[in-house]
Amino acid sequence: MRVVGLTGSIATGKSTCSATLSSPPYSLPLIDADLLARKAVEPGTWGYRRIVATFGPTTPDLLLPASDAQSGGNENGPDGKGRPLNRPALGRRVFGNSEERVRDRKKLNAIVHPAVRFYMARAMLYYYLLGHWAVVVDVPLLFESGLDIFCTTVIVVAVSDPKIQMQRLRDRDPHLSAEDAENRVKSQVDVREKATRCEDRNNGKKNAGKGYVLYNDGSKEDLKLQIAEVVQDIKSKSPRWWTWVLLLCPPLTAAVASWEVLRNWYLRRKTIKERGEELAKTRL
Repeated sequence: MRVVGLTGSIATGKSTCSATLSSPPYSLPLIDADLLARKAVEPGTWGYRRIVATFGPTTPDLLLPASDAQSGGNENGPDGKGRPLNRPALGRRVFGNSEERVRDRKKLNAIVHPAVRFYMARAMLYYYLLGHWAVVVDVPLLFESGLDIFCTTVIVVAVSDPKIQMQRLRDRDPHLSAEDAENRVKSQVDVREKATRCEDRNNGKKNAGKGYVLYNDGSKEDLKLQIAEVVQDIKSKSPRWWTWVLLLCPPLTAAVASWEVLRNWYLRRKTIKERGEELAKTRL
């Protein structure tokens, strides 16, 4: 089973791409890291308790206020497990490039990422046992979190002009101020940098099929045409008989997966060495 890592930056069109891949005619299973991250911090979970303990004392509006609509009048939430997190308030706390915000973002990631990885691994095993030829793993911070080494193929949805990204973000989330929008964009690795990393996975081989960059500067239809070409190319490198061989021979699957991870780890380290310490700071 091919693990297709899908990433990009905020407002570049990644959600459109994931929705297209998970719908007919492709109908690929989709593992959405954002949804899993929400699940990992629901009231009553270990992640929720850690976030409240870490950020609650210094973030007065960290939790949504108790109300009849949100918590049935119960200060501890509708199910007694706690009031939901105020995500905009938490976002203001961790998004940005100041030393304090970077530090807080690392704390938040250290809480959320382990739980998300567990949920992702469980979902991938489920789809493997069902015999799917590929699964799409939608992870906004694929390279930053190091999860790219577990992907057979990576697709990056990018834009060539940063102004397009900023305008799309303001159009999508009109409640964001210009400063908030800029902080959200700057809190992630530049999408053009992600595109370069994706192409580096091919190790100079044009048809290696390890990394694809979709430049979403035009319409949705233009993006869908690029998606169709990429899926066709990926599928040509994944014959159905190979999927069944891997399903029926778990030791071979483990060996192939280990080789892929080792290869991706090596290429990642090679890129860091060739492009310097600045790249390493972003946790390539």
